Amino acid sequence: MSSPSTIPPRLSSEDVSELVEKTPPSGKKRSVGFVAFAATLGSFLFGYDTGVISGALPYMQMPTDGGGLALTPVEEGLVGFFLLIGCAFGALFGGRLSDKYGRRHNILLLAAIFLIGAIACAASPNLLILYPSRFLLGCAVGGASATVPVYLSETAPKRIRGVLVGIDQLMIVTGQLFAFIVNAVIANITGGPDVILQQVAAGTTARINGVETTLQAGEMYSYDVMRHIDPALFTIDHGNGDTWRYMLLVCTIPAIALWICMRMMPESSRWHAANFQFAEAIGCLKRVRTEKDDIPGEVQEMVDARQSQDSEVKLGLKQILKIKWLRRLLIIGALIGIFNQTTGVNTMMYYAPKVLQQAGFGTQAAITLTVLTGVASVIGSATGLYLLARFSRRTVLIFGTSGLTAMLVALALIFQFGITPHMDADGNVLDSMPDFVPYLVVVAIVLFMMFMQSGNAPATWVIMAELFPGSIRGVAMGLAVSCIWISNAIITFGFPPIMDAVGPTWTYAMFAIINVIAVTWMIKVVPETKYSSLEELEVEFEERYS
Repeated sequence: MSSPSTIPPRLSSEDVSELVEKTPPSGKKRSVGFVAFAATLGSFLFGYDTGVISGALPYMQMPTDGGGLALTPVEEGLVGFFLLIGCAFGALFGGRLSDKYGRRHNILLLAAIFLIGAIACAASPNLLILYPSRFLLGCAVGGASATVPVYLSETAPKRIRGVLVGIDQLMIVTGQLFAFIVNAVIANITGGPDVILQQVAAGTTARINGVETTLQAGEMYSYDVMRHIDPALFTIDHGNGDTWRYMLLVCTIPAIALWICMRMMPESSRWHAANFQFAEAIGCLKRVRTEKDDIPGEVQEMVDARQSQDSEVKLGLKQILKIKWLRRLLIIGALIGIFNQTTGVNTMMYYAPKVLQQAGFGTQAAITLTVLTGVASVIGSATGLYLLARFSRRTVLIFGTSGLTAMLVALALIFQFGITPHMDADGNVLDSMPDFVPYLVVVAIVLFMMFMQSGNAPATWVIMAELFPGSIRGVAMGLAVSCIWISNAIITFGFPPIMDAVGPTWTYAMFAIINVIAVTWMIKVVPETKYSSLEELEVEFEERYS
């Protein structure tokens, strides 16, 4: 990768036209759709790695004799926490690296980290190895979340920029759906979580399918049953707890595909322009534009935006915070990201089986039903592409957040009045619970995911990708996305203990209250970014916030 060139003499419009005329494409033509597919394989991996853990955790919770890791609620939270801290680290430093070395270069590096991290996680013999492996994988997820939307927004023509960045979100939820399907398929093949007993105290019984049953050595039983029995009464011969390893290992396939595809893609033309490499910018731009596109006009905007700045030295975080309008944009971007996480969406993603178990479903059924949340996410995300093309970014953001807030209220009410009164002290479902009540939880979660993925999620990523000026886009996007991951880590780590301490009713009521605050802030503060080029937005925001 070449280093940024020195500042050239100022270019007139005639100079730009001449440069465009004589500069050839830097390689083979690539359709914008192919570029989007290649880059968003990184987002697919982002989705898979964040979604797969929901099906893996029930097997990780099994005793070590049964092939699991014997996770406690705190250790369960740490499995997600280390990934998300890695995400924050990867987003923050990945943004800086993409500013320095290029967006494409960064995505190629991330593909390699995805591959190494997935293998390390799947092969981890214990938590001491798993936690740093999850952190490494998180670095790749965070780096992808900060780099891919920027690459897409800088590569896409203005007329389809919002839709193209929205495809990034569609690929994230497609990755999550793929993870849920893989989890369900593997869980139905291996069964379980199940254990075979080696020894069991005479007369030990358990309630299985509503019938009090005497347990026998050498027989297989669901760990859902055995977790409620005193461990001193039995020993385990073996089980299928290592099922989680196969779920995590599947991630290696799209990681390899990402590296291969990105090798064929051009660098971001706007990254070259931000480094005063205008000829290189034109060469890359010509690879992803057709004859119908106004290439000279687009290049002129890049040149004008870059030459309006006095120095080629890019601003660091300390300098950004000293400039009022940039500081304001950074705060807006960070809060958009934080409020994206306080929706509670990732408690649905990471802990959907846990929530459904609280509603009365068995583990295998809960893992299978989680596929429905993935389907809802994909449908919602596809709907979000239409909404982003049809309506303003603000409208989509506020609509989606309002709808999911209503579903959080519904979940709190269902648990309070439909489920909690029909649970015993050990958390077992009593026969008095109407059969339809647990399915109300499924419906509420599905509708929540549709509102989230059709409104809040795509609008969040599109607005953040468009919000920041080109000279600070990498570092500012990295910081904003790191705020997403830090808040995600806090919520993910805190959710299992909070759920155990106060129950689902108050947990979801708390999320609902936070989201009322979020909607109010969005209405008052978030700017519109749809109707202008990235360079025009830079001028507009400088005037508005200075």
